[in-house]
Amino acid sequence: MSLREECLWETLTPQRPDASALKGEVTADVCVIGAGITGLSAAIHLLEQGKSVVIVEAHRTGQGGSGRNVGLVNAGLWIPPDDIEAGFGEAIGSQLNSMLGGAPSLVFSLIEKYGIDCQARREGTLHMAHNARGGADLRSREEQWKRRGAPVELLTGKACEEATGTKQITSALLDRRAGTINPMAYTSGLAKAVETLGGRRYDHSPVTRLERQGERWCVVTDNGAVMASQVVIASNAYTEGEWTELRRSFFPGYYYQVASVPLSGDAAAQILPFGQGSWDTRQVLSSIRRDADGRLLLGSLGNGNQKPGWFLKAWADRVQQHYYPYLKNVEWECTWTGCISFTPDHLLRMFEPAPSLVAVTGYNGRGNTTGTVVGKAFADYLCTGNAKVLPIPFTPMAPLVGVGLRSAFYEAGFSLYHAGQCLRIVI
Repeated sequence: MSLREECLWETLTPQRPDASALKGEVTADVCVIGAGITGLSAAIHLLEQGKSVVIVEAHRTGQGGSGRNVGLVNAGLWIPPDDIEAGFGEAIGSQLNSMLGGAPSLVFSLIEKYGIDCQARREGTLHMAHNARGGADLRSREEQWKRRGAPVELLTGKACEEATGTKQITSALLDRRAGTINPMAYTSGLAKAVETLGGRRYDHSPVTRLERQGERWCVVTDNGAVMASQVVIASNAYTEGEWTELRRSFFPGYYYQVASVPLSGDAAAQILPFGQGSWDTRQVLSSIRRDADGRLLLGSLGNGNQKPGWFLKAWADRVQQHYYPYLKNVEWECTWTGCISFTPDHLLRMFEPAPSLVAVTGYNGRGNTTGTVVGKAFADYLCTGNAKVLPIPFTPMAPLVGVGLRSAFYEAGFSLYHAGQCLRIVI
């Protein structure tokens, strides 16, 4: 069976919204650029507070990383909470840790409030140690989060093996705040909520120019324009065109996934039997989860669009056989890739390059929760003018040096590591 290039989450979300392109001029209190999780969360919370909102999306709602990610609803950022406080300072870092520690609750509350059918499960996530060094890292993370009162637990021995379904993991950090979703269905549900609240959404409307006209902003698209008092730039890793400097504030990276056909039987039932999503502690990590139909989903850093199908299948076979050899041969069904905005220190950035114009980037792979929180924070800030509602202060929008070289260097390293896995040089 050939490996289809198709996003599984799209096939499992038949009611994906698709709006028409913007034609002519419309007005609103706020224009949101980008119909991903950040933009849709901002729109919902703005509409709930009485603002009129127009969203313009370059392609189709959810087409970017919001609908193509692993579907983990994680608490916190990629790096440990102590590192966040070291990077931002204790006061700001503590506030960010608190807000993002509660981010899964915000995601699940929106799912419940707006009746979003996205196969949500709230059994937690597992960060899995693949060796002794990874185990030491997880012990440190457990201590740091417990110091902040988080419900985390380091599983070892039989409890770890039962939770992960493999003997190759020495320990696993269970975070009970977290969970899993179908990210495309979550994004689509947010879009439907925007419409229910009276927001207007236009797909296939890439922004070509953004300029100040008197007291309002003019957001120009191919065939129309939005006149708005305030603007949220929520395009993040998928920012296109020369109308903003935002895309020079991060370097793009990629994450691919491979999904099996639905698996059944006693052997398959051993894999993550309690419903958690997971990822390991390798520097070039592997993510592992099951979907609602029992498929096995494996993922890793790198651009799958630049790799042949046989290579991706060989990589998936190697990871599966290492962790779950009792499955024997697995039939892989489809593969897809999403884009991530990376920053050198793995910390997000929030900008206000001009009054009433806000932007964000640098989720570093934590968009489901961070995007939901940042969207709400932007809405609260634009409605109140109080910067204390933001998770971090605004910083100047300074371009990174060597964006293209950074992306190429990372991609080369990821590809080399995956080749080593296929050749059984590393695992």
